[in-house]
Amino acid sequence: MRVLIVGAGATGGYFGGRLLQHGRDVTFLVRKQRAAQLARHGLVIRSAMGDVDLPAPPTVLAADLRAPYELILLSCKAYGLEQAMIDIAPAVGPDTTILPLLNGMRQLDLLDARFGANHVLGGQCVIAATLDEQGGVQHLNQSHSLTFGERTGEASGRMQRITSTLADSDFDARPSAAILQDMWDKWIFLASLAGITCLLRGSVGSIAAAPGGSAAALALLEECRAVAAHSGHAPGEATLQRARQVLTEAGSTLTASMLRDLQQGHAIEADHVIGDMLARADPQHAAPALLSVVYAHLKIYEAGRSPAQGT
Repeated sequence: MRVLIVGAGATGGYFGGRLLQHGRDVTFLVRKQRAAQLARHGLVIRSAMGDVDLPAPPTVLAADLRAPYELILLSCKAYGLEQAMIDIAPAVGPDTTILPLLNGMRQLDLLDARFGANHVLGGQCVIAATLDEQGGVQHLNQSHSLTFGERTGEASGRMQRITSTLADSDFDARPSAAILQDMWDKWIFLASLAGITCLLRGSVGSIAAAPGGSAAALALLEECRAVAAHSGHAPGEATLQRARQVLTEAGSTLTASMLRDLQQGHAIEADHVIGDMLARADPQHAAPALLSVVYAHLKIYEAGRSPAQGT
């Protein structure tokens, strides 16, 4: 199966690198600067789960895409999705499957409108990774799962082929018959974690130690739960209990990557992670108060951020 990985950043570089390590037919769609960096240094992964050094991994520029790929793994940030859809258009043929790994749900609406729902799987990943100064992938913990599935829940022929391609590649490839619920479960947790750590500018542990901190985190989680329920994807109690424990853990150093991006002056996924959650709230009720405050806080940051600061 010919696989196109859109982006060779921390997420795409990690999962694409693992696939390439295990002999899969992988090409990275990258910009000129990243292509030159990979040609010079190779694709390097440093991980407690095993290091990888891949000299001169296959890359392609958007202008050079000529033929369809069977699987396109979309690992860009939400604010890069519009451009990514333009870039991958020549690579989407009648039998192409697109597997987006973005957070939230809005990417499905946009990809469906551009390419048709029949081309788009549901998907998500759980990994903590970043790029070092030389462009190497630094895997920061032991989580490295990629979950994917037909949104109808069926065990289709293409799901079997994709599962075979992704399996046995030194990461957790998890086919799911309930991928939309999986995505919602992750989204409500991520929106709560990003929202509370960005709003209060601290780690989970520091927020838990502050008067009213844990109560605020749990109130934000409850607002997100209510949005999911209104959308037909209420999380189970076990999912909620895990989220409550993580969001209120004493001494935890956990923060959201959105907070780290904000602190470094980078672009953030305010509209995709928080704004879209807010937009899906029940219009018959008052707008969720904490989500509204978090969204306003993030939009003020975006308004004051210089475009020259880049991503």
